[in-house]
Amino acid sequence: MTFQYIQLTTDNRGVTTLTLDRADKHNALNADMCDEIKTAAQMINQDQNIRAVILAANGKSFCAGGDLAWMREQFDATREVRIAEAKRLANMLFALNTLKKPLIGKVQGNAFGGGIGMMSVCDVVVSVEGAKFGLTETKLGLIPATISPYVLARMGEDKARRVFMSARLFDTKEAMALNLVAKSCSADELDAVVETEVLPYLQTAPGAVARAKQLARALGPRIDEEVIDFTVNQLADCWEDPEAHEGISAFFDKRKANWVE
Repeated sequence: MTFQYIQLTTDNRGVTTLTLDRADKHNALNADMCDEIKTAAQMINQDQNIRAVILAANGKSFCAGGDLAWMREQFDATREVRIAEAKRLANMLFALNTLKKPLIGKVQGNAFGGGIGMMSVCDVVVSVEGAKFGLTETKLGLIPATISPYVLARMGEDKARRVFMSARLFDTKEAMALNLVAKSCSADELDAVVETEVLPYLQTAPGAVARAKQLARALGPRIDEEVIDFTVNQLADCWEDPEAHEGISAFFDKRKANWVE
């Protein structure tokens, strides 16, 4: 299958790399990209020969979050359309979170918003030193809604609240303290360190790995259709508030929003 915004390759060991390939837009997520990632996850689940998956990205950034042009389209949309569009992102994250194979995040650059959500659904994340991270939605008058179940599950509420609302940027060292990143290394070491996370899975029973991962999710925080619908509706509520229109408009007008001192 041919994709427009991602690449999907598998080596002879059964290690698949799912690469975000929208480097010119810092791998910002749009609706079609979300659909492609969801489709790729479904394909991976159906392939019994795949032992492990690496989530990677091309370009300087891992993922800049949601494409603001996609968000801007929600200005004049109905609530039903806004919910449907938000669910495309939510369903993509759910598909990655419920992947039957181990998922190793290979973060070669900055990650914001939805990029933090994608890191949070990985089983382990390796990041380059010097990368910057942030849940920046509140700067735009929005909230990190659809990614929130995964961010809270990864960080825990107490740690998440340090960065969940402030939109401040944090570095790799703090990302490790927040449980978002497991290991950090130089760019030259990134491939080798990711490989150390992949190799153990080539010595394990694939079915047992899938069952163990499912068990871990079942015993962790509940993330199901009810939770997803709640978060999507929270985002839809935000879109009906004037703050969202002001925040997005300010970004495109290259001016400060009216709440910035």
